[in-house]
Amino acid sequence: MKKILYSLLLLVSSLRIYALPDEGMWIPLLIGKYNIKLMQEKGFKLNADDIYSVNKACMKDAVVLFGGGCTGELISAEGLLITNHHCGFSQIQKLSTLEHDYLTNGFWAMSNKEELSCPGLSVTFLKRMEDVTDRMLNGVTGDLDIAARERILNTNSEEIRKTAVENTGYTASIKPFFMGNQYFLFVYETFTDIRFVGAPPSAIGKFGDVSDNWIWPRHTGDFSLFRIYASRDNKPADYSEENLPYKPLYQFPVSIGKLNEGDFTMVLGYPGSTSEYAPSYYIDMVKNYINPRMIALRTKKIEIMKSAMDGDPHIRLQYASKKYGLDNSWKKWIGETRGLERMNTIGKKQEYENHLLAWINADESRKLKYGNIMSDYKNLYSQLTNYSLVNSYTNDVFFISGAEAVGFARNMNTLAGMYGNNLSTEKINVAKDELINVAKGFFRNYDKETDKKLFIEVMTMYGENLEPQWQAPEYIKIRNACKGDFQAFANKVYSKTIFTDEARFMTFVKGFNKGSLKKLKKDPFYVLSKSVSEFLSANVRGELNRISSEIQALNQKYMTLQMEYDKDRLFYPDANLTMRVAYGSIKGYFSKDAVYYKHFTTLKGIIEKDNPDIYDYAVPEKLKQLYHTKDYGRYTQDGEVPVCFIADNHTTGGNSGSPVINADGHLIGINFDRAWEGVASDMAFNPDQSRNISLDIRYALFIIDKFAGAGYLLKEMTIVE
Repeated sequence: MKKILYSLLLLVSSLRIYALPDEGMWIPLLIGKYNIKLMQEKGFKLNADDIYSVNKACMKDAVVLFGGGCTGELISAEGLLITNHHCGFSQIQKLSTLEHDYLTNGFWAMSNKEELSCPGLSVTFLKRMEDVTDRMLNGVTGDLDIAARERILNTNSEEIRKTAVENTGYTASIKPFFMGNQYFLFVYETFTDIRFVGAPPSAIGKFGDVSDNWIWPRHTGDFSLFRIYASRDNKPADYSEENLPYKPLYQFPVSIGKLNEGDFTMVLGYPGSTSEYAPSYYIDMVKNYINPRMIALRTKKIEIMKSAMDGDPHIRLQYASKKYGLDNSWKKWIGETRGLERMNTIGKKQEYENHLLAWINADESRKLKYGNIMSDYKNLYSQLTNYSLVNSYTNDVFFISGAEAVGFARNMNTLAGMYGNNLSTEKINVAKDELINVAKGFFRNYDKETDKKLFIEVMTMYGENLEPQWQAPEYIKIRNACKGDFQAFANKVYSKTIFTDEARFMTFVKGFNKGSLKKLKKDPFYVLSKSVSEFLSANVRGELNRISSEIQALNQKYMTLQMEYDKDRLFYPDANLTMRVAYGSIKGYFSKDAVYYKHFTTLKGIIEKDNPDIYDYAVPEKLKQLYHTKDYGRYTQDGEVPVCFIADNHTTGGNSGSPVINADGHLIGINFDRAWEGVASDMAFNPDQSRNISLDIRYALFIIDKFAGAGYLLKEMTIVE
């Protein structure tokens, strides 16, 4: 087995480049070995260690994982960070009230003292990464079953991580690459005192909103500003008024120079997840089974939220972040499905698999090693499809902005479970306080009537779209009792349950004792929530995890097979929320027959879209005034204010907020989206239409300076012509 692993490592390390479009999400540590020459041929003027180095300050030191799933970058020596408006959206929403609605009106701190603390927000810097494949696979042999292999990997991982961060204050994680054929260690430093500095109103930061989401041409000023604070010795520290702005090792110079089609671009960030090497069975499951049902469910939820938000500004504020989360995935799934169909991705995957099978069958040793791989995939995916659909659909119904009060009821489980375990009063009171804090956040963004409408709709759809064998027992009991009339059931329950009324819930929790358990166990929403969770745990997730583990083991073998079959190909690993480099160039594209999209948009296009009667297209008066008086400052190209541009960098979710860097290493844009025609690039990169959409940094500077009057922030930056 060790010989096999060694051969595979040689294979991974000896792959050669052959001509490809600008596809790939590359490992920063290996840029110098595999990519830098091609990047330089495309126009990049710097070296690999200007991107990633542990010996000198470099670009990696100015890029952060923002929150749990976006990217941000440092643009000043005073810890000033820029990311997307939609990445900062939930923080802005939390800080907003009807009296101080920062989503609608925007916010600009005119000094450090006016910056707003963001509890719960963190940013994380990559300190270093290391190939630890040999150490991770120590003790792994070919005769181990999946569980035994995982135990060894977990033990090895724990030891490697512990050793890597001992006495440093850092954290570490180990991630598999190439479907478990290679492992890298990542050492991180995390800062938690983050403060909100500024963001334009949503009429700029989310201009076009759902209508334009995933669409090019785009005219969205999708940016927000935060500042990292640190202790007096420039180390991570909890919030304190004594903390000082963080002094970064590196910050990006900001370019206001011209951008032209064909210019080199590089994206450095944290792409979340892709499945470029998955078999046709996976694509078929997603495209033909999961996506259609999830799209239909979210369509109804979005319609209900939109109707409520359109009728009440308070509800608009409460549900803005929730609806955005639903919208984003919903529209992506639609574009993804269409893209996979247009490219005939399943057919092309099947053709590729037929070539693999012919190659396998031409050699007895390969037949012995890989002969059953595609039939095993077929068998496993035939099992996985139902479990995956039920898990996704049920979670979306009950726990992801669906029947919200039911989902919220799950939070009582911890407190309820404490009674009967002889826990101290002190521990119980701590649990009560934690639950009360959770409840404050929940009810702050909760509207009972909106939730009731959502409940009625999703309960109906749950019964119609999942077979009874996949429905929670308590749901079936309720449906039978009310004869499918969830309107009548909701009218009765919503006025009585503790989970739809903040005062009622707080009183119940504060006075909770052993005697309260009896009342809790009679609450229909608590019982339903518990039944759903237990049903998923007992009937879905165990099998889902088992099948997924078997597929993961098969994926490892399939990845090895592809590398052996195509030895001249330089494979890039799938995204897994670790830092990656993508490079390409600014480039337009043909959307469809006779329709060609240019590579940039301008302020003129915003004015052309202006429609005060449509929330998504209501342009702020001051922005219109700046346009009509041509008060553009130095943020123009050919007499116009540039807004967005597209390039053919390979990006995905998690790259939101990533810096877009030019050939000189200067910041020229903030990545925020992809063009709809190429959104299926998570599974199949389409060089003709896969385009990442970025905010032109000059538009952000224009808004900060001319619109917001916060030009003092520009003085912190290094601005280059």
